[in-house]
Amino acid sequence: MTDVGFIGVGKIGNPMCANVIKGGHRVVVHDLVEEHAANLIELGAVWAESPADVASQSEVVLTSLPGPPEVTAVLRGADGILAGAEPGLVCFDLSTNLPSTVELLAERAAEHGVIFHDSPVSNGVQGAIDATLAVMVGGDQASFERYKPVLQCIGSNVFYMGELGMGALTKIINNMVGITSMQVLIEATVIAEAAGLDPHRAHEVMSVASAQHYVGNMPALLQREFDDPSFFLKWAAKDVSLAVQVARETGIPAPIASAASDMLMRAKNRGHDMKAVTATLLSAEEDAGVSQ
Repeated sequence: MTDVGFIGVGKIGNPMCANVIKGGHRVVVHDLVEEHAANLIELGAVWAESPADVASQSEVVLTSLPGPPEVTAVLRGADGILAGAEPGLVCFDLSTNLPSTVELLAERAAEHGVIFHDSPVSNGVQGAIDATLAVMVGGDQASFERYKPVLQCIGSNVFYMGELGMGALTKIINNMVGITSMQVLIEATVIAEAAGLDPHRAHEVMSVASAQHYVGNMPALLQREFDDPSFFLKWAAKDVSLAVQVARETGIPAPIASAASDMLMRAKNRGHDMKAVTATLLSAEEDAGVSQ
């Protein structure tokens, strides 16, 4: 049994935290909205008033947050993890983060004797509920091995990816492939609509033709169910923008990811940010003058 802190219990963080509790660990939990932790407290978690309070009661801390700015604030803020940490604390950041940000955070953590890992997850809310997430970890291997059993409470596929930042990079390119591929399907669908081709009939053909390996998400797109998603368009826009930023930082051209990022940002700025990522279709149809 390990004393685990968990910070950030939203859509994905909540079921992950629940599975850590069910794994038999003592859990201290914090979120900006205390009500988000109500079910976790019923399961046996203890509420903490701040990230610093979590750190002071924990051997290992897991964070599940929206992105780099939030991770930075939770780690380094006035009431952040480092403010309450004792030397030897180990952190696993389950968020999607930039490798360059991860390196800076790990340097600050090391000044306090804290070991920081980038440990993003993939497979969505259902994967979090079922504890079948893929977990991609970069950083100190010895502490990874020591706390791997905690990570296995949230994911059935836990990977050590190597040096610091490699977990974050793996997650970014994984999401870049999935989300960017969806933008191609959206573009193809709008071209079909604008030219008078029924996209359902087009999918029927593509599913048995040379595109068959790439159109698995098209049925979900054609259902046009954009509301109450498990993964918001604004998150997709953020993830692809991180991929573009990594490419810029490393001097690598990324024209396809950049184009997909532009599509997503247009859809986000038109008010579709809290819809499903497939809602980029609405923005693309608007650009093409196609009405449904």
